[in-house]
Amino acid sequence: MGQLRVGMVGHAFMGAAHSQAWRTVNHAFDLPLSARMSVVAGRDDQRAATAAAKLGWESHATDWRDVVARDDIDLIDICTPGDTHAEIAIAALAAGKHVLCEKPLANTVAEARDMAAAAAAAQSRGIRSMCAFNYRRVPAVELMRRLVAAGRIGTVRHIRAVYLQDWIVDPEFPLVWRLRKDVAGSGALGDIGAHIVDLTQFITGTHITAVTALTETFVRERPLLNGSKTSGEVTVDDAALFLARLDGGAVATYEATRFATGRKNGLRVELNGSLGSVAFDFERMNELEFYDGALPSTEQGFSRILVTEPDHPYLSAWWPPGHPIGYEHSFTHEVRDLIAAIAAGEDPAPSFADALQVQLVLDAVERSAASAAWVQVEPQLAAAV
Repeated sequence: MGQLRVGMVGHAFMGAAHSQAWRTVNHAFDLPLSARMSVVAGRDDQRAATAAAKLGWESHATDWRDVVARDDIDLIDICTPGDTHAEIAIAALAAGKHVLCEKPLANTVAEARDMAAAAAAAQSRGIRSMCAFNYRRVPAVELMRRLVAAGRIGTVRHIRAVYLQDWIVDPEFPLVWRLRKDVAGSGALGDIGAHIVDLTQFITGTHITAVTALTETFVRERPLLNGSKTSGEVTVDDAALFLARLDGGAVATYEATRFATGRKNGLRVELNGSLGSVAFDFERMNELEFYDGALPSTEQGFSRILVTEPDHPYLSAWWPPGHPIGYEHSFTHEVRDLIAAIAAGEDPAPSFADALQVQLVLDAVERSAASAAWVQVEPQLAAAV
């Protein structure tokens, strides 16, 4: 078995989740390449060393450039804030490294376009890239996509998607990097709204073409992280809500907020079609709600599909039927698909071009919120026309 030697940049929340995936993927799945956790990079030497020991990496570094330059690294996994994604990814692709990059792809459309162009150029040299929208790899979500693709709910008419969190409800919560536009790009919109934009487009196979939106920042100043009594400005949205039209004819509503008190990670997507409906709720991530309108009226009603069977997506690698899996498995499935694509010489999904399309939707939402008007989503090739 050949090796895929991985260098990861960043070791906080997403770094820990990705590390779990690299540690477990070859134990769960039979793959033609074995992931080798070669090096993790972080800005602080001691913290990077601690992370390497805790998360299972062979070594650590303090400069991502050194990792990219190493001849014994095949893939760069980017788990840093959005303001660094473009520089790291473009350098890695130019150096002949495969790239896995956390979402959203970048902080701006311009950066995302540059990343997609770099990925397309590298593709001709056999270099692969993927954006890490992990919720695509939840087995129930993949089953939902297959049901829609098979026509089980007919023509999709309505889409409802929400992502609700509450971790910054307290106005005394400090001004972390996710609340600064120069580092994060946007707030709830890019952090969690990007997920539901990607999910609904992935599940339906259609794209958002126009939006009308509003955003709000409820707490505009927060204490600085240094513990002083001074405060700093919150420069991102706390909540984003928008209506959308999709090119398949469906209409949609989206809501992303960090101010839904009591909701810790409340992601839900529901589709209503001409023949039925299907819904996914991450708080019950091993289930789908399915309504089959073709049944006799005496048998109609939402049914629960328990997605734990070995012939459900990904689940043959895990436990007997009825034994649920968790959040961390979505990342393992993600790197499983990435390794399989690299070994087969195929392009993994979602590609950087797919992630650029999500970025164009986020940009349209921000422009609509600023103008209080319907806004068209830019086409990917707009800059080349």
